[in-house]
Amino acid sequence: MPSSAPVANPVTSDPAAARIVRQAREHFFAHGYCHCTMDELATELGMSKKTLYVYFRSKDDIIRALLDQLGAEIRSEAEALFANRSLNFAEKLRGFAESMFVRLARLNPRTPRELQRFAPHLHQQLMEIRQRNIPYIFGRFIEEGQLAGKVRTDIDTPFAIEFFLQAMQGCIQSAALERHQLAPRDIVPRAIDLFFGGLLTPAGRKEHEKLFAR
Repeated sequence: MPSSAPVANPVTSDPAAARIVRQAREHFFAHGYCHCTMDELATELGMSKKTLYVYFRSKDDIIRALLDQLGAEIRSEAEALFANRSLNFAEKLRGFAESMFVRLARLNPRTPRELQRFAPHLHQQLMEIRQRNIPYIFGRFIEEGQLAGKVRTDIDTPFAIEFFLQAMQGCIQSAALERHQLAPRDIVPRAIDLFFGGLLTPAGRKEHEKLFAR
């Protein structure tokens, strides 16, 4: 289902639009897609719905803007971690996992299912944001880990990145979340622990290396 094009750069070009997006984000995270309405937002912002429509043509335009903002924010936080020379590799990984947990802990668990069912165009936008962010951020983590001597240098890095991307895209689907009784906030910390920590104990790793050594 296509939606109208977003207002050009609304978040950064106008303080009133930025305020609308901030409030919408709080409401969207707390109540989900279906219960985030223009009427509710106008009331919470103390403005008329007519004024709200001056800045955004629809609820979906607002959510599109806040999703773009969220994607940019996640990448910016990752960049700040990469640039922090006082943190070691594990601390940067933990910092990223914790920031994602805190952010997603506020997300209503039904939101992914609602987007997939009632706003597939927004769900697709979310998928595209992940497709941009996950390879970049975790590619950087692999690179930093290799430079620090914490990640193997003999791995096929593009394959590892693609593997992690596909795993994340699959695990965050509403059906998978419901099947495993997980909330969105649970996915990133678990995925990082499994991907970088691995399944094998030290003894298991020794046996594995004997059989799978290249």
